[in-house]
Amino acid sequence: MSNKVPSTTEVFADPPFAQSLFNSPKWAWLWVIARLYVGYSWLTSGIGKLSNPAWTQTGEALKGFWERAVAIPDAPARPLIAFDWYRGFLQSMIDAGAYTWFSKVIYIGEILIGVALILGLFTGIAAFFGGFMNWNFMMAGSASTNPVLFTLSILLVLAWKTAGWWGLDRFLLPALGTPWQPGKAFGQKPPEKS
Repeated sequence: MSNKVPSTTEVFADPPFAQSLFNSPKWAWLWVIARLYVGYSWLTSGIGKLSNPAWTQTGEALKGFWERAVAIPDAPARPLIAFDWYRGFLQSMIDAGAYTWFSKVIYIGEILIGVALILGLFTGIAAFFGGFMNWNFMMAGSASTNPVLFTLSILLVLAWKTAGWWGLDRFLLPALGTPWQPGKAFGQKPPEKS
């Protein structure tokens, strides 16, 4: 038996429709609609918490949410959290009193994600963190609009190159670049003309 690694690597191309949908600026109109909807949802949620001292000062609103989530009802009812490891995680956060500072992380995060998505500022990163928050809310047993927002966030992450085309990313991405391809601000040379 040979232990050699094949010298060529198979590269599978995306289907043409997916290539166009996630990489072409002609679909920017679709992504701006999704981006504004998700951003508005996050922004209004975060701003709604600003006037509530149970979120901004004591964290009691978050504590109540976590306590309801970790509660195990009598059979045949099912608990809100399906995974014991996540219930243990939330219980440890309750026991440590983390709700007092974590509630601030949540409402500030919601506002920042909402603003970033509305402005088209680091859209892929903002959508990732929004999706991560949606995932955590779903893990804690809260459906609400979280499944829809999570799905849209995944799509925005996949379309990160064009989702902010009608926004600040159109100017920031070429200037800043990415970790694997620095932008003009970091010395990227313009392509040579033939």
